[in-house]
Amino acid sequence: MTGVLRPGHTQLRVLNLEESVKFYTEIFGLVETGRDVSGRVYFKCHDERDHNSFIIREADTAGMDFYGFKVLNAATLDKLETDLNEYGVPTERIPAGELLETGERVRFTAPTGHVFELYYDKTEVGDGLGYVNPEVIIQNRKGISPIRLDHWQIHGADLDGSRDLFIDVLGFSLVEKIVSTDGKLDLAVWLTCSTKAHDIAFVRDERNNTLHHMSFLLETWDHVLKAADLMSANRVPIDLGPVRHGITRGTTIYAFDPSGNRFETFCGGYSFYPDMKPYTWTEDEMGAAVFYHTRELNERFLTVVT
Repeated sequence: MTGVLRPGHTQLRVLNLEESVKFYTEIFGLVETGRDVSGRVYFKCHDERDHNSFIIREADTAGMDFYGFKVLNAATLDKLETDLNEYGVPTERIPAGELLETGERVRFTAPTGHVFELYYDKTEVGDGLGYVNPEVIIQNRKGISPIRLDHWQIHGADLDGSRDLFIDVLGFSLVEKIVSTDGKLDLAVWLTCSTKAHDIAFVRDERNNTLHHMSFLLETWDHVLKAADLMSANRVPIDLGPVRHGITRGTTIYAFDPSGNRFETFCGGYSFYPDMKPYTWTEDEMGAAVFYHTRELNERFLTVVT
């Protein structure tokens, strides 16, 4: 892991800022870390050590503004920008400080219309445990309290272009895919830049630059069940789950925030290494690929994006 390290931050549009702040702190259990002059609110998960990973702003429509990946260092950022340009992808440098406690970012648009950012510098605030003789339990956690921002599933028409860009330029590996009945077309792909089962998924869809879900990692299956209890108790609309994925083998719940943005609380999944051959699922087994127990997809899961 010497290039792109992990999903680092993301900026979400919400319809009511303070309602969303209350949801993401009291029910979802994120830690608010700051607000800026433009009205954006910044959060981190308890286990995350950087200042922020999740940013919200009030807008007239829900959805995601951009998706940020952290890279190893300044030299890596410069090299990846050069590689993107040589591949034919225009880039823009966003100055340090435009996001709170975040250094310079390289921004580009993928063929599916999504805006991505690469950066290497973000203020480290720690997890509250310290680095010498740390305890193992973070106390006084609220709500669902995920470990980290884990991955995204996003939709757009030119899946092939975005897939190839992430593999050929950014160094991601193909982990799993769903193929059409004739085997000639990738309908969805799961990609990783680490040893996780996936860091991002692209799904072929005529609706460019759309978000299916953002995913946050929980520790165990018991925590997934607790999340379901908290969602029900707080009348959070659940889309599907708790259930297991065929793809990645993770266990999951999908639900919606007050603005209609879908999120996932996820745990598990196998480890993947670049010498491994990707799994292929066929279109006729798509139900089992996504929801292994029920082996079927509901209409809402297939159609609702922001």
